[in-house]
Amino acid sequence: MEEEDALSPYYLKVVYVLSTPMPEFAEDETLEATRRRSKWDNDDYICHGHILNGMSDSLFDIYQNVETAKKLWDSLESKYMTEDALRKKFLVSNFMGYKMTDSRPVMEQFHEMLRILGQFAQHNLNMDEAISVAVIIDKLLPSWKDFKHNLKHNNEELTLTQLGSHLRIEKYLRT
Repeated sequence: MEEEDALSPYYLKVVYVLSTPMPEFAEDETLEATRRRSKWDNDDYICHGHILNGMSDSLFDIYQNVETAKKLWDSLESKYMTEDALRKKFLVSNFMGYKMTDSRPVMEQFHEMLRILGQFAQHNLNMDEAISVAVIIDKLLPSWKDFKHNLKHNNEELTLTQLGSHLRIEKYLRT
């Protein structure tokens, strides 16, 4: 185990402060309750420090004054989960709204759509390959109308790789 892994909040067993509220203070609390509260407080400090330690200087400056590890974590999660959701919506919109043009080579545009689909995987967006193939076929240029018609009415289900091969062959036959 590497040194930095051994010092992570998981291995230090302090990450529980992100999901376990601080024990309440009671005037007549027992010594054991005081120890538990003190341990939680110390573990929160360590976890909070580890989260801040992983940040760039600019983020550290913004988040250093957040009081507890839980508030810090929730704040970061809220910001970046929202950004991730917006990024996913953008990617889907980018793929679905993609328009092929006559001014660029078909294969270049096909590869651009594959690149967008590759970004889907990076964001854990799963689109059935058959749907991806159907969408790309629908986006083929009007000048490829007959080819598009043949692909749509073909009984075999194409993969993206097979579609790329068909496009290459058709492009070759057209030139």
